[in-house]
Amino acid sequence: MENFNAPSTNYNLETNVSTNASDATKTTAKGTNVAFQATVGSVLGTITLATTLSNAFVIATISRSRKMHTPANFLIASLAFTDLLVSVLVMPISALYTVSHTWTLGQVVCDIWLSSDITCCTASILHLCVIALDRYWAITDAVEYTRRRTTSRAAAMVATAWVIAISISLPPFFWRQVKAGEVTSCEVNTDHLFYTIYSTFGAFYIPTLLLIALYGRIYVEARRRILRQSQKKFGKRLTSAQLVSNSPGSTSLTSARQDDAGTAVGDSQVKITVSDSLLEKKRISAARERKATKTLGIILGAYIVCWLPFFIYTLLVPLCPPCHAYPELFDFFTWLGYINSLINPIIYTMANDDFKKAFQKLDIKETLLWNSPSKMFEVEQAIGNEIAAMPTAPNLNFMKAVRSSTSHQYSDGAVAVWEATVKKEISVMPFFTLKRCLKERTH
Repeated sequence: MENFNAPSTNYNLETNVSTNASDATKTTAKGTNVAFQATVGSVLGTITLATTLSNAFVIATISRSRKMHTPANFLIASLAFTDLLVSVLVMPISALYTVSHTWTLGQVVCDIWLSSDITCCTASILHLCVIALDRYWAITDAVEYTRRRTTSRAAAMVATAWVIAISISLPPFFWRQVKAGEVTSCEVNTDHLFYTIYSTFGAFYIPTLLLIALYGRIYVEARRRILRQSQKKFGKRLTSAQLVSNSPGSTSLTSARQDDAGTAVGDSQVKITVSDSLLEKKRISAARERKATKTLGIILGAYIVCWLPFFIYTLLVPLCPPCHAYPELFDFFTWLGYINSLINPIIYTMANDDFKKAFQKLDIKETLLWNSPSKMFEVEQAIGNEIAAMPTAPNLNFMKAVRSSTSHQYSDGAVAVWEATVKKEISVMPFFTLKRCLKERTH
């Protein structure tokens, strides 16, 4: 019995040690997995927030600057609005799904999210084509297109992009099967090969070919115009002629004037001074050409790098069943495509000098703080105080003149007229101008 019990005891001890080690390993792995999920969630949340803010600032910049209310900037604002929808409707839920790998929001939210994802991302891509088409017409047919380049035309182009995007996102809903049990995954059904080809070509491959063709033509035409303008400027080289004496190293032309007898009356040296602007203009022309090439390269490069992997993977999945075994790769390609919505406002605004100036004038703190209800109430109170102490005047500029005039008494009729005048002026006055005026009054 002793010989039998001893091995049994040792076996139990080894089993317990092995079980404890296994539990410890599982606990460590679980902790590592949670830390990894938290890190991924933080990164995706940061990308989502940055995408939201960058596109919101583009929209705010265009809306606040009257100078930027043009059809071309309307298209950029529409692109920013589309990318803003991606960051608000698509990316937060996608971040949650990417981290958990389990769908917990139900079938209805799944349908809404998938349709929003396909529609908004496709619309964002098609907006790039619309902007490229607008620039192509503006460069190749500048005179005629200037008359036809209206906000209504831009709105029609945007509407067309959205119609195409919706037509690509709707078909999956006609053959989807509602699951009776709990929904644990939310994915587009890729069993229909025809739809996969239709959607990928309509949302990416055809627009990509169009973008390459348009920007190629734009680059060729822009380069030709830059060279042509440079040649015209080179033909207007500044020269100056003055009577000078010979000096070493100077380029000179000797002229002599003779009288009727053939005797030289006098000799003078005429120096032809060729301006160094020729070389400077060549450098400027080359710099402009490099900038145009760089901008077009960044636009196309960023778009292709962000979206090409996703659409290649999507097209291969129906033809390659083993590809389903790599969900992390699909998640990476998906978020790489989402990042294009973050890059778009950076590229299309930073390459535009008007946007740079408008961004510099846009006070982020003022935009977030001074538009709050509490601040607006303070402004209204300040306006009321200003009105109570003001005489009749044609506009608000008189406010500065009466800042120190606190000893004068004004009749009720004068105050009433002032109140009506001030309210009328305020209704058409830029808010920040009013705020500066109030600040000057309080100082």
